[in-house]
Parts: sequence; structure tokens; C-alpha cells
Amino acid sequence: MEEQLRIGAVDDEPFDRARRIGWLDLDAVFRTKVLMVGAGALGNEVGKNLVLSGFRYVTVVDMDHVMGSNLNRCLFFSREDVSRRSPKAEVVARGMNALSEHANVESVSSMIEELDEGLYRVHDIILGCLDNIPTRLHVNSRSYRFGKTLIDGGMEGFVGRVFVANPPNGACIQCGMNRSHAKVANLRFSCTGKDVVFHEPRLPAEITTTSVISAIMVRECLKFVSGRADMMLSNAFFYDGQRNVSEELEFDIDPLCPNH
Repeated sequence: MEEQLRIGAVDDEPFDRARRIGWLDLDAVFRTKVLMVGAGALGNEVGKNLVLSGFRYVTVVDMDHVMGSNLNRCLFFSREDVSRRSPKAEVVARGMNALSEHANVESVSSMIEELDEGLYRVHDIILGCLDNIPTRLHVNSRSYRFGKTLIDGGMEGFVGRVFVANPPNGACIQCGMNRSHAKVANLRFSCTGKDVVFHEPRLPAEITTTSVISAIMVRECLKFVSGRADMMLSNAFFYDGQRNVSEELEFDIDPLCPNH
């Protein structure tokens, strides 16, 4: 029997419009394993974009629980999660799975520094959705140790940036650090072995910048998975939503960087 064409059939296929992007390899997207570290505001947006872009296999890592201050910029969190002190990673993973019947998202409620390093090996790419420098540097070092591309995002108010690290070539996040970054990172640790009490100030945050940065991160992930590294950011993309400007910068490898 001849196959019958049905008017409007293409509108039933969830990824019909995405398949019309010539370079996008959706089959590769479907089978890629993504390690997403951080399940706060940026993690919520990145997680949503990953699933809606076709990614199925994602592991979400975060040690924190949902707080009331998260609710105005976190899609998957609710007031009930605040009352229950629900783990962020679990809530985000559950929300991502609800977006697609094909999603297979798992969660790990753990300090990222204590994460089983086998997880880095079994995933194809790392997306950093972190809010502090020491943890960002830890993930950056594991990215280079295990040869996994890292796409890292960060925001402060209406300003944000995305950094793409492609080991073993090119500069890493630590190569692009300045002295003020190093000072903040060093405040977290003691050379004498004694505990250090350091209260990092709360940064201004709002949802529109988070949305922009998360979109750029997942877009770069799509390029990487589709074998289009030639189209990816060379290193860092800076966005200023207040002045309506953006720019791309490329960093040199720091000869003193321990990751190279």
C-alpha cells in the first residue's frame, strides 16, 4: 500500500523546524551526554533550553536547596519547594524530564568538588552554571584533565559572559583570570590548614540576562555537538544588556597556568 501524505503532518514533528537548520545534527544531539553543574537561575534556563533543543541525557549537579530568593528567576522552582527545602538538582531534573517524554535527566545532590570524577569521563560536554570562582576553577581543571569541552556562563545584574574552553587547545578560564579573581578565590582557602570564614556578597540578578546567557550557552553546545567547532566562540563572549552592546574576546594561554 502506498504511503499516504497527510496535510499538516510536518506540524506534528516537534523538531521539524530545527531539522531545517542545515548544519544542525539532531541525531548527535539526541545521543549526547551533558554534565550540567549548577542548578540555580542559570541552571534552570540552561536545563529548559537543553531539553527543548533535543538533548535527552543530562546529569544535573548541585548541593544547594531551593530558597525564596530563587523564585523570581527560576522556572522549575515553587514556593512548595522552598517550604520543603527541596534539593535544587532534583527539582530541576524533574522539571526537565516533564518537558519531554524522551528526556532522561538524572540529578546528583553533592558538592561539585566532591563529585565522582568518573562522571566527567562518561559525559561528552560540560555546561557550567555556577555562581562562584573557586567551584568554577575546579570544574575548569577537570575539563582539561579529562579533555572535555566546557561552556561556562555567569551574570551580574544586566551583564553576563560565556566562556568556551576547548582542551587541550586554547586558553582556559584560569588563563583569563585577573588578580581580583584570584584574591576572591584565595579567600576561600587557608594555607595553614585552618578553617576560613568568608562571606561572599550576594550579586544582583534578574531573569532577562539569565535568559540571554543561557541561550548562548546552549547554542554553542549545539554547534559543538554538530561538529561545527569552526562556528563556536573562540573564548569569551561579553554581554551588557544595560548599554545594549556585546563583544567577543580571545585570551592567550597563560604559561603559568597549571592546566596547560
